Amino acid sequence: QAHLAESGGGLVQAGGSLRLSCVGSGRSFSMAAMGWFRQAPGYEREFVAAIGWNGAATNYADSVKGRFTISRDNAKNMVYLQMNNLKPEDTAVYYCAAGFHVVVARRTEDGFDYWGQGTAVTVSS
Repeated sequence: QAHLAESGGGLVQAGGSLRLSCVGSGRSFSMAAMGWFRQAPGYEREFVAAIGWNGAATNYADSVKGRFTISRDNAKNMVYLQMNNLKPEDTAVYYCAAGFHVVVARRTEDGFDYWGQGTAVTVSS
């Protein structure tokens, strides 16, 4: 059975950086689009970033553009989210997702069929 598992969350001060990692198991995700979503307390889950199967296409939420970078390593079945200049409003549980019928440009959950359990990120002011 396929699984995604996130790691790298934690507590960081505003202006700091974190790198989230997500590893897939149970099947290869090398041909899948991968994405990161987040859910803050009291809010719905929202799109953060997505990357196409070969890394050529990426897309970011306006709120993180220029601060976050999504990347992937298909040989390791992994996707990463480098988060720089973190702000308190970035505090959320971050979820990794994968899908084989995703349109990266759409910035939605459509097509993402596989989800991790999430990793918590807390940014203090």
